[in-house]
This record gives sequence, C-alpha cells and structure tokens, in this order.
Amino acid sequence: MTQASGSDQGVGLDALPLGAPTSVGSLPHRDRAEAIAFVLDRTPELPAAPTVPRLDPLEMMVPQGLWGVAGVEVGPDGSCSVPDPGALDPSAPLGDESLSGAPFATWRAFLAAVAGRTEPVKLQLTGPVTLGMVLVDAGAPADVAFEVTARAVAARARHLLALAERLAPATPLLVVLDEPGLVGGLRPDLPLPGDRVVDVLSGALAALEHGATTGVHICGPADWRLVLQAGPGVLSVPVGADVTGSAGAIGSFLERGGRIAWGAVPTDGPVGEQPARFWRQLSAQWCELVQNGCDPVLLRRQALVTPVCGLALHDEAQADHVFSLCRSLAERIHDQVTGIRLSVGA
Repeated sequence: MTQASGSDQGVGLDALPLGAPTSVGSLPHRDRAEAIAFVLDRTPELPAAPTVPRLDPLEMMVPQGLWGVAGVEVGPDGSCSVPDPGALDPSAPLGDESLSGAPFATWRAFLAAVAGRTEPVKLQLTGPVTLGMVLVDAGAPADVAFEVTARAVAARARHLLALAERLAPATPLLVVLDEPGLVGGLRPDLPLPGDRVVDVLSGALAALEHGATTGVHICGPADWRLVLQAGPGVLSVPVGADVTGSAGAIGSFLERGGRIAWGAVPTDGPVGEQPARFWRQLSAQWCELVQNGCDPVLLRRQALVTPVCGLALHDEAQADHVFSLCRSLAERIHDQVTGIRLSVGA
C-alpha cells in the first residue's frame, strides 16, 4: 500500500479527502474543456481525469491501453487487432513514451488544467489483466499476452507519472487500475491462476508507487481477497458486489489505512431523483460488513463515493444527476464521521 511523501506526487492515504465524491473515467461530453470543467466543478475535493470517447474513440479504455504495444494495430475508430500473435514481444518497448498521441489528449489537458493544484487528483489506467484477456481473445498465447500487458501497463504507468511531473508537478496523484476483466473472480475463461493475477496486478501497482497512491477499480463482483493481495491503497468496489464474503480481508485492509471507494450510484439504468435508496443500500452493505467483523468507524472514515462505472453511455444531464447523487451520499458520510469525532471529543 502506497504511502508516498516528500517530493513524490503520491498523496498519503490519510490525506485523501474525507468521504469525498469522485468519478470513474469516461464522460459523455464532446468537448474536452467542458468535461474537465465539469469534474473540477462537481468533484473539487478529488477530481478524476475524464476520458471523452464520444469525441475520440481512441480514449476508450482498450485502445488507450493497447496504444503503442508492438504487434497491436489500433484503428482510429478504437478497434484493436493482432495481425500476427507471434509478433507480440514482451521485451519490445512501449511506444508513445511522451503520451503525445490522440488517446491521451484529455489527460494532457486535465493535467495542464490542474497545474499548481496542491490537493489530490485521480487518474485511471486500464489494467494488465483486462488488456491481457483482449490479446488472448485475439489469438495470443496466454503466457505471452499477460507478459506483454504487464510490462506495457507498468511502462505506461511510468510515462503517466512523468507526464504529471512535467505538467502538474505540485499535484498529488491517486492512480487507479481499471480491471473489468476481474469481474467474476477466477472464472473458467480467465486463463490465469490466482498467484499470477496477483503478480500481474502488483507489478503494475509497483510501477506507480514512487509517485502515486495506487488503487484498483472493478465494476462488479470479484475475488476481493485476491485483489487486496496485490497491495492497492484504494479499493474501488460497487455496493453489493459480494464484498461481505471478503469481510476479513477488507477489515484488515481498513485497519492498515486502506480506503474504499464505494460505487454507490448505478450507471446501468434509471437512478431516480433522490439519494435515499442508495444510502440505504450503502448502509446495509456496511451493516453486513460490521456483522462480519469490520470496524464501523473505519468503514465510514475511510470511504469515498463514486458512480459504479464511467458515464460515456449517458447524456450530460444524466451525468450531472449521477454526480449530484454521489455528492449527497458523500455529505451524509461526512456528517456521520464528523458526528463520530465530536462524540469522542476529537
């Protein structure tokens, strides 16, 4: 778990804002400046660098993640192909070291916009397990595919830190690996044993640790104990995603100072006008975890709030409403934690 300090850009976990709302990557905007202004205005405590795949499909998570990988062809429409799986080479350098290509245009604009900021921001990278599965589906042998993506994501992580150092040197970073490929845990179609999943994930997290606090985001039920073995400082998890079965590991994670970003507002259907239903669901999730040994104070004090996933498939008004609901939930958490502090004289 990262506890960066000194001249490093990582923000210590204890410095992450209390109960803050943040977001998960993609937005529906077709204007980069508007998307960036939106996250800075709606989530000023912990704004997340957006992507805008409606403006440029290369900002979708797979083409962005595979950009520059030798042997992978990325089309302008975001399509990815591996013409010759035998040409994949784990030792080949990752292209576009400066992140000057089209997939990273919004990242560059976001970091320029937060230059001089001394409060943390959140960045997101497509994880190596998810990208490895894409290469396997394209015909690559599993051992080669995951070695390629493990090295590629580690390299991209270093490139991202270097870009942030150039454009926003004073801004602390939280960098989260997005791993939808781990939804469902160790499924039959995931050609990796558990120890290899941990190795692949931990290697990418390690590449970030000198300059960022690290996290892992999974948008559905997963083997949370396995994910935590990789050593993230922040776990981004949807409410109700079978976390109770991992209560012991989650409790230990919280005791070590880890934070949980709760995906408390759904992104796959109508959400209604008021946050009451989502607050009940989050509270019920916490009650289950407390009944299984988690500390109720740590669950609240070390919580963040997010939508479940990105919002590229919504419209801008819907995205604004989802952000408003996250804000309302975050304010309730903040009030509860403030009440706890007052009750003990803190």
